[in-house]
Amino acid sequence: MDPTQGDPTARALREAGERRDWRAVRDLLVPVTDPDDHAFYVSAVADVTGVQEWIGEWIDAEPRSTLPVLVRGAHAVYWAWEARGGGRASQTRQEQFKEFFRRLKLAENCLDEVADRDPDDTTARTFLVTAARGRQVDRDEAQRRFDDVVARHPWHRIAHEQMLQYRCHKWFGSHEEMFDFARTAVAKAPAGSPLGQLVPAAHLERWLDLPSGEDAAYLDDDAVRAELNAAADTSVRHPGYQARPGWATVHNSFAMAFAMSGDLRSAAGQFEVIGDLVTASPWQYLNGRDPGAPFTAWRRKAMAAQG
Repeated sequence: MDPTQGDPTARALREAGERRDWRAVRDLLVPVTDPDDHAFYVSAVADVTGVQEWIGEWIDAEPRSTLPVLVRGAHAVYWAWEARGGGRASQTRQEQFKEFFRRLKLAENCLDEVADRDPDDTTARTFLVTAARGRQVDRDEAQRRFDDVVARHPWHRIAHEQMLQYRCHKWFGSHEEMFDFARTAVAKAPAGSPLGQLVPAAHLERWLDLPSGEDAAYLDDDAVRAELNAAADTSVRHPGYQARPGWATVHNSFAMAFAMSGDLRSAAGQFEVIGDLVTASPWQYLNGRDPGAPFTAWRRKAMAAQG
C-alpha cells in the first residue's frame, strides 16, 4: 500500500520527514491553503516514524511559526496510537495505556497552542477531534472540538470522518447517532462533496458490530444498497465531484461497501477509479495484517461480474 495515495506532494513530504529535512517539509506545507488538502499533507509527514526526534530543531529555529508545533502535535497523535497498539482494551497492557495517554497529552498541548495562536487554523483543530476519542473526552467537549473545525470549513472531510468514529457504538455513541450524523452531513453537503463517504463508512461500522451471519445479512439488503447508491450519486458519481488529495480513501470506502452489499457492478466502477491505490481503511476490517488481500479478492469478483 502507498501511504501517500500516489500524491507527489505527500510523497515528497514523507521523504523529507524520513531524512529529517524540516526545511523541505516547511517549504512543501507553507503554500497549501485548502483546509482539506492541508490536513492530508500534514498527516502525510506526521505519520513518519521518528518525527519526535528532530521536530524540536525546527521549533527552536522558527519560534514564531505555528507550523512546526502543528506537525509535532499531529505526529504525537499517531505516536500515541502506536504506543497503544491495535488490540482491544482487554488486550492492551497498562504500560501501553500509560504511554498512550502521555503522548496524547503532548499532542493536545501542541494542538491547543496552535489553535490559540492561529484563530483561522483548521488542521490542529481536526487533530483535536481525533484525539478526543483517545483522551475519552465527554460528548460536549468532542462536539465543541468538531464545531471549531466546521465553523471555519463546514465540509472538512477528515474532521467529519473522525467525528463519525466518535459517534460510533464502539466508542462513545450509538448506531443511531452515527447514522444520524452521517445522513445529516451528507444531506447538507453540496453536490459532489466527498462527504458522501460517511454513508458507506457508517454501514461498514454497523456491519462490523454484528455477529457472524447477521453481518452479511445486514449488508445484503435492498435498502442498504439503495442508500449507498444515493450517496454515491450525490458525491463520487456526481458531475461536480473533484478528486482532492486523499481521494482514494473515499473511493475505497464505497468500493468495499458496494462489494459486500452484493452490488458488484457499482463496486467495479469504484475499483476502476481506484486502480491499485488500496487504503488501509476500511479494508483492514477484513484483514488487519494485509488489507490488500481482501481488496484484490473483491476487485477480482467485481470485475468478473462486470464482464
